[in-house]
Amino acid sequence: MNNLNLFIREKINGNSANRNRKQGVIPGVIYGKKMANLLFEVGEIELNREISLQGDHGIMDICINGKDIKGLIKEVQRDPVNHNIIHLDIEEIDENDNIATNVPINFIGEDLLTKKGKVLQKERDYVKVSCNADDLPKSVDINVERAISGDVFRVCNIEVGKEISIIDNLELVIASISNEKKLTSDLQDTDK
Repeated sequence: MNNLNLFIREKINGNSANRNRKQGVIPGVIYGKKMANLLFEVGEIELNREISLQGDHGIMDICINGKDIKGLIKEVQRDPVNHNIIHLDIEEIDENDNIATNVPINFIGEDLLTKKGKVLQKERDYVKVSCNADDLPKSVDINVERAISGDVFRVCNIEVGKEISIIDNLELVIASISNEKKLTSDLQDTDK
């Protein structure tokens, strides 16, 4: 896989980032223990390809100023209306680094719950983990397909490999199950 090419940018004024976005260039910042904060820009198409492969909190191979490094995506800011990426924060990491970051939770069986008339109420869609950079998963799974109304899922219900440590509070609620309310019956009750 090719490295994602980042190009150093100078902060000229507040409007330059908006003008660059319209031309298909996304601004960002990269930082790390061994480097000062650097402002960069990257092609929108290339960035979207990498984000689709690595996820919003994955690790990417990057080339900046002719130097190849690994970078952990710390934050992807998106436009609230069209969800396009508008800014990116990346932290430089070493392959042997132990990192702490948020990993998305994948709820398995959510469609089956919906068919049964149940609602999965998500309190969180990510969990904070610590692991070696090479062991970072794209997501963690929790199976909810056999859940019944009143069930509550906590961080402690997420199973991960021994090389990954969950650093969130294990009693933190991530989801609960309730019955779907029928709109027609609610309207009939208000008419009485």
